[in-house]
Amino acid sequence: MAKDNSFDVVSEVDLQEVDNAYQQSAKELVQRYDLKSSGAKLEFNKGEKSFTLTAPSDFIARQVIDVLNSRFVRRGVDLKAVRWSDPQAASMGNVRLIGTLVMGIETDLARKINKDIRDEKFKAKVQIEGEKLRVSSTSRDELQNIIAFLKEKDYGIPLQYTNYR
Repeated sequence: MAKDNSFDVVSEVDLQEVDNAYQQSAKELVQRYDLKSSGAKLEFNKGEKSFTLTAPSDFIARQVIDVLNSRFVRRGVDLKAVRWSDPQAASMGNVRLIGTLVMGIETDLARKINKDIRDEKFKAKVQIEGEKLRVSSTSRDELQNIIAFLKEKDYGIPLQYTNYR
């Protein structure tokens, strides 16, 4: 009997890199001349894996998000890893945005990825295991083709391919 090869499809973010990007962004908010006295505040809650951004206007909020995104890029964190809410009215005419880190693959998205792999007629089995997918096949080449296929698709979240055996 041939041995099955497999890999896992996951969506994870290195929290230490996210925290480092946050620290650098917070430091830049205090030092940058156009944001220094704007009153914008950026907070990161590690427990809830979320950002809270308070700014006097939507324009300044977008500037702060751009600063944070540039730090994410330098640290190797995918920009799709943070989902920002729509601006909400806060006290004293400010706006508040909540950014949540995407961790794990939701069941509906896992089913969609599973269906896409089956529709392409790959000779592989896909199992949904909580917040990850396990793809197994007898052929390593088939697994490489599946990884290439998934990299071409855009599912709105960052995907990583781990435990390749």
